[in-house]
Amino acid sequence: MTLAPPALATATHVDGTIVSAEAWLSDLEVETVRTDAVQSFVKQETIFVRIRTAGGVEGLGYSYTIGTGGGAVLSLLRAGLLEVLVGLDANRPEAVWRALFASTRATTVGAITSLALAAVDTAVWDARCKAAGVPLWMLAGGTRPSIPLYDTEGGWLHFSTDELVAQAVESKARGMNGVKIKVGKPRGHEDFERLAAVREAVGPGMDIMVDANQSMTAAEAIRRAALFESLGIYWFEEPLPAEDVAGHRRLAESTSLPIAVGESIYSIGHFREYLQTGAASIVQVDVARIGGITPWLKVAHLAEAFNVAVAPHFLMELHVSLTCAVPNALYLEHIPQLRAVTCSEMEIVDGHGVAPSAPGLGIEWDLDAVDALRVL
Repeated sequence: MTLAPPALATATHVDGTIVSAEAWLSDLEVETVRTDAVQSFVKQETIFVRIRTAGGVEGLGYSYTIGTGGGAVLSLLRAGLLEVLVGLDANRPEAVWRALFASTRATTVGAITSLALAAVDTAVWDARCKAAGVPLWMLAGGTRPSIPLYDTEGGWLHFSTDELVAQAVESKARGMNGVKIKVGKPRGHEDFERLAAVREAVGPGMDIMVDANQSMTAAEAIRRAALFESLGIYWFEEPLPAEDVAGHRRLAESTSLPIAVGESIYSIGHFREYLQTGAASIVQVDVARIGGITPWLKVAHLAEAFNVAVAPHFLMELHVSLTCAVPNALYLEHIPQLRAVTCSEMEIVDGHGVAPSAPGLGIEWDLDAVDALRVL
């Protein structure tokens, strides 16, 4: 007796043709005062893009600045990108991203264009995931349901040593796996003494990361790395300006501390330079600054090919899904910033961020609150 082959399950196709697109800017106040060696986080200029498809699906995406440039990003979107977007298929994010990138050749690679592309690309992925009925972390790879957290909110440069210690101890009590401390005081011994106090308070079992926010020369970074090595520092982040690939390579060759870079890198090719030359031990690619989820995944897989881990910068509410999607994710940075405009918070269990299970990006926006903060 011959049996008929089993019927193949077929997914319901939802027409992803984009029929409308809009963009606006809402300003979010910072949840706490944030300072580092070169700047302060003044406000989060949040650029939103909303698309609707012929299949009746809505996608809402976003990107951000820390105080300046949001209007320029919005102008780029409204002046040309949104009209290119209409008629494209949200079920094909690679095609959408490539079409928009091609229309901005005169301004790529650059921060303004990347931020604009990111706002669109996250909206496209939101719509694509909703149409498929699948959460982002699963559609983008589905490696694990949760990711370890480290806390940055207790480590800002303006905090006293006592404040750093108290907040690191609190983070440890809340189950965080690590804390990040900002460095870049006028003299190296000042940084060392602050870090040593935190290390003594939390013990050897908690990771301590340090972040110089591009404030040093290669010579100074090499000197400070030598100071920090005895403290078991987990990584040394953005020691030099992002364009100084050679300086980062010299630093990486001179120290046992892993060198972390990426939050200020705006192209896949620039990440390739770092990885090919051994100038980066940890990749901190940021969805907004690389131009969206589509290129973010490419950078993550590029890093995997070099056996390098990913620990993205900021945007924990979005990056929780992406770090759970890829196999080489190391950590998620804990900096809450969307509580004023969302109806729920990222779930945290035993010091791990849990990927949302709802289809889409998994961010439950309070659209009335978003609209109340709209400035452009």
